[in-house]
Amino acid sequence: MSNAGKALILTIEDDRSVSNLINTTLKLHDYRYLSAADGTQGISLAASNQPDIILLDLGLPDMDGIKVIENIRSWSQIPIIVISARSEDSDKIHALDAGADDYITKPFSVDELLARLRVTLRRLQYMSTGTHDAVFVNGDLKIDYPAGTAELNGTELHLTPNEYKLLCLLSRNIGKVLTHKFITQNIWGSSWDSDLASLRVYMTSLRKKLEAGSEYTYIRTHVGIGYQMVKI
Repeated sequence: MSNAGKALILTIEDDRSVSNLINTTLKLHDYRYLSAADGTQGISLAASNQPDIILLDLGLPDMDGIKVIENIRSWSQIPIIVISARSEDSDKIHALDAGADDYITKPFSVDELLARLRVTLRRLQYMSTGTHDAVFVNGDLKIDYPAGTAELNGTELHLTPNEYKLLCLLSRNIGKVLTHKFITQNIWGSSWDSDLASLRVYMTSLRKKLEAGSEYTYIRTHVGIGYQMVKI
């Protein structure tokens, strides 16, 4: 994270009223901020200023936000939080698969946005000072906690930061049924309705990646309760 003052947040949003709301909120909470009104300008500002977090709308005038995610992911792992009116699970999965770290649906709560920023910044701090020194193995799955990587059958899994965090949470509690509330509190620091919706999306994406490279079923759903990593 940047050393001078609080984190630097880049907002890529063409709706001036939404952009003004976000910037006012950031200013009131002592964040530094930059704004871009289209994808081209946003990519340029991201490359030249290396912000700590990017807030990205998908419906931009010059290109789809997915293209922005793909471009930035080709050269940087800056956390990207999508803020979009697209509310279908397929839209969320598409954005997360492209490399987004989180997804907030419009209209959004300012309190939720601030909570997402705090959680993302805590994760960045944790990743820079990681203290876990174990390697987890379960069937074909291997997680190297110090390195922050996961492999399946010797091939590295390409996970978003939240997918990786979710996988680590399940692995550290292998055999235990983790409730939806426990998981969302640990991943996002809250239990908003949108957190539960995001959890479903992340779990679908994570399972897809795990099941594509192994004969085992690693994650079991307990309907209405939560999820469990199965010991192979």
